[in-house]
Amino acid sequence: MFVSDFRKEFYEVVQSQRVLLFVASDVDALCACKILQALFQCDHVQYTLVPVSGWQELETSFLEHKEQIKLLIKQDDDLEVPAYEDIFRDEEEDEEHSGNDSDGSEPSEKRTRLEEEIVEETMRRRQRREWEARRRDILFDYEQYEYHGTSSAMVMFEMAWMLSKDLNDMLWWAIVGLTDQWVQDKITQMKYVTDVGVLQRHVSRHNHRNEDEENTLSVDCTRISFEYDLRLALYQHWSLHDSLCNTSYTAARFKLWSVHGQKRLQEFLADMGLPLKQVKQKFQAMDISLKENLREMIEESANKFGMKDMRVQTFSIHFGFKHKFLASDVVFATMSLMESPERDGSGTDHFIQALDSLSRSNLDKLYHGLELAKKQLRATQQTIASCLCTNLVISQGPFLYCSLMEGTPDVVLFSRPASLSLLSKHLLKSFVCSTKNRRCKLLPLVMAAPLSVEHGTVTVVGIPPETDSSDRKNFFGRAFEKAAESTSSRMLHNHFDLSVIELKAEDRSKFLDALISLLS
Repeated sequence: MFVSDFRKEFYEVVQSQRVLLFVASDVDALCACKILQALFQCDHVQYTLVPVSGWQELETSFLEHKEQIKLLIKQDDDLEVPAYEDIFRDEEEDEEHSGNDSDGSEPSEKRTRLEEEIVEETMRRRQRREWEARRRDILFDYEQYEYHGTSSAMVMFEMAWMLSKDLNDMLWWAIVGLTDQWVQDKITQMKYVTDVGVLQRHVSRHNHRNEDEENTLSVDCTRISFEYDLRLALYQHWSLHDSLCNTSYTAARFKLWSVHGQKRLQEFLADMGLPLKQVKQKFQAMDISLKENLREMIEESANKFGMKDMRVQTFSIHFGFKHKFLASDVVFATMSLMESPERDGSGTDHFIQALDSLSRSNLDKLYHGLELAKKQLRATQQTIASCLCTNLVISQGPFLYCSLMEGTPDVVLFSRPASLSLLSKHLLKSFVCSTKNRRCKLLPLVMAAPLSVEHGTVTVVGIPPETDSSDRKNFFGRAFEKAAESTSSRMLHNHFDLSVIELKAEDRSKFLDALISLLS
């Protein structure tokens, strides 16, 4: 069922029901869930929240609650969708009709009419064949590639706005949902900038009172602001040096895994005129005189070193005077909480922690998430350096391949799908910056990491080529499926992201051979 009006066809339908809410394990889904929870609370709607990490959990949870589920689906009659037979008549009927009408004793005018009907039917059959061919092409294109549309959180916020129930908190969750798509390279830069423009208008509408002396908000209130900030991960909660070393954008362009790259970083800091003592201490402890013009200083020096996109459009949120977070900070923190390898809780516990961290009343959980995110970013860059220095990224013909072995430091951090996908994307960016082979720069990447030693399984993820014109469409979902079918490889396509699969380690070599053959 396609929903064109979320207010009438979705919210007003479920408003009078008890709702079963399935939420996927990604930051955008969590943000959409928070907005829906706020709306349900406002309208006193009862709901049950069930976190699901993949298709198996979704099916299991659905079967558990199916006795209470009532599907609210409109029939074709209500939608006034014509039946296939009403659009195209059956060929056999056409032939029968032609046979019955063709009689040698018919008068000449009837023969003329019959000839016209035959021409008309021929044209209709041709149109039918063209329609079916176009339908096959559209379905093939639709199913062949996987890509992301508008953020779910943004869609839910637009619905809240249409209901006149949008709040600043909901707006912030929509911003975080969009930023999650950008951080994980799920959407193009053009799509991100367009959606930022949409949200910027809502930010101005909700936060304009800050500039009005008569209607000044309390310092304890939430304030959201749009700004061009540095493309450095967690730099306001870290040291500038650590942020430069562990941000994918700067690490790839400086080539920090090499001695030459470390020297370039030192030259970059010297060009800005920043003392190492200041750069290596916490950002909050830096001299105020240095912090005032820091963004302009970094951008100016970055341009000299070939980094033209050092500042990006983003949003920040203030809770009073003490707490300030960029949208990307919250994305990294929430993702790290959700994919935490800590054994002190189940997947559901991690999900609830991540969901709670999005509320301003749980800032302690958000700060804990920031610390986990720092560990994750450090481990990511160390793993990338190890892969590049030991030549683990190899060309398999139609794609690049890299495999993390059991026993690799921090390998447990990359057993989860989102973490491995982010590592793979950052590794591909770094590889493209380091290699001199022009052909390899245009290749996609397939990466594998151990999932369970006990069950002998690995997680495999496919990443599309890293090009400026990339439309972020991923073709690996169908490719993985066909490669597994042709070799009878034991594969589990459980994750909602079709380019992520679980594979038996002993079937890996024949699976890769089939994938090479398929994509060649």
